[in-house]
Amino acid sequence: MAAVAVLLAGGLAACGGGGSTPTLTWYINPDDGGQARLAAACTRESGGRYRIRTSVLPNDATQQREQLVRRLAAKDAGLDIMSLDPVFVAEAANAGFLRPFPAREAARLTRGVFAPAVRNSTWEGRLYAAPFWANTQLLWYRKSAAEKAGVDPEAPGFTWDALIDAAVRSGTTVGVQGNKYEGYMAWVNALVASAGGQIIGDTEKGEDASIGIGSPAGERAAAVISRLARSKAASPTLSTDIEEQARSLLNGPHGGFMVNWGYIWRAENGDARDGVIDQGIPADLGWAPYPAVDAGRPARPPFGGIELGIGAYGRYRSTLAVDAVGCVTSTANMKKYMIDSGNPAARAEVYDDPEVVAEFPMARLIRDSIGAAAPRPITPYYPDVSGAVQSRWHPPASVRPETTPGRSSTFIRRVLCGQVLL
Repeated sequence: MAAVAVLLAGGLAACGGGGSTPTLTWYINPDDGGQARLAAACTRESGGRYRIRTSVLPNDATQQREQLVRRLAAKDAGLDIMSLDPVFVAEAANAGFLRPFPAREAARLTRGVFAPAVRNSTWEGRLYAAPFWANTQLLWYRKSAAEKAGVDPEAPGFTWDALIDAAVRSGTTVGVQGNKYEGYMAWVNALVASAGGQIIGDTEKGEDASIGIGSPAGERAAAVISRLARSKAASPTLSTDIEEQARSLLNGPHGGFMVNWGYIWRAENGDARDGVIDQGIPADLGWAPYPAVDAGRPARPPFGGIELGIGAYGRYRSTLAVDAVGCVTSTANMKKYMIDSGNPAARAEVYDDPEVVAEFPMARLIRDSIGAAAPRPITPYYPDVSGAVQSRWHPPASVRPETTPGRSSTFIRRVLCGQVLL
C-alpha cells in the first residue's frame, strides 16, 4: 500500500502541479521532518524559480532501493532528486539512472567533504551523487559498566576482545546489529576492513572482481563475531537485533556497551526527557572510538549516510535540480540539518562550529571516525554481494573463522557468475 501511495505521489508530481513555478520532487528517506524543512528553506531561497516537494520512501534501505529502481527503470521524468544510501550509488550510476555532475559542479559539491563520502558518490571517475550527510558508528557505553569492568574504552588500541572481556566481567552486554539485513553487512565489512582486508576488490571487473573475504582478515572478522555470539555478553536476541534493539539493550538492566550510529546521543536525551528511559541514563553514557580488531591496527568503523542523486530522466536535471541539490548540501544547510535532525554532516568544517560542538559533545570524535570509516564494497553488484555475505554469515552464532570466510568467498563468486541465485 505504501509503494502504491508513493507511486501515486510521483504521478502527481510529474504533472508539475504548482502553477507556473516548476516543481521538483525530492524522494527522501524517513527522518523527523528535517529534509522537508530544508526543502521549504531552499524553495524560499530560490526566489520563486522552483519549488521542492518531498515524498517519503520506506524505512528500510533495501525497500528504498527497490522502489527507486523500478521508477528509474521506467524512465520516470517525475523523479528529480533522490536521497540515496551510499551503497546503491554505483548500481544506479552504472545503469544510467543518475545524471553525472560535470567537473566544475563536482568540485563545488565535494569541497571539504569527507573522503569516504566522495568515494561512495563516485563511479568510474565521475561524481554521480552529492554527499549530504555522512555517518559512522562509535562505541557507546555506560560509564558505570566500564568502571565496574576496570576498563577505559577510550584508551588507544581498545579491541573487540577487550570489549567482550569487559562486558563478561561486569555482567553486561555488547549490543550490535545482528539481524539478517544491511546493518549486519555493515558490521561484517567494518571488521574485515579493521583487520586490514576487504570483502571484494577490483569491482570494475564485474564477475571477475577479486574476492577478499576468504583471507586472514576475513578469519579475524569471523573470530570476533563468533566469540561475541557465544559469550555471555551477547544479546539474547542477537540474530534479530537492529539499531533500536541494540539501544534498548544498552538501556536495560544488563546494558553495558554498544556499537551504533551517531543518532544515539539525540535519541537518548530525547527519550530521557520524555520519560521513556530513566533520566539518569544520558549522564552515565560515554562514547569512544570504534573497537579495533587488533591492537596494533586502527579500526575502520562502518560508513553510512545519504547522498543526493539527480534522476537521469527528470525534466529539470540540467538546471533547477542542480541548483536545488547545491542548496540542500551547502555547508550552512548541512549544519542546520545536523542540529535539527541529529544526522552528521558530510563536511568536516561543520564539526568545529561552536553550536554543533555544544549540541554534540562527541562531534570531533564523529568527525575523526567518519574520516577513518570503511565504505562497503563500491560495486554495481552490491545487492548481490551483500546478500551473499549475509546468507553465509548469518546467524552470528553459526559463524566459524575456519570455514565461514572461505565458504562465503566461493558463494560470492558463484553469485556474481550467475551460477546460483540468492
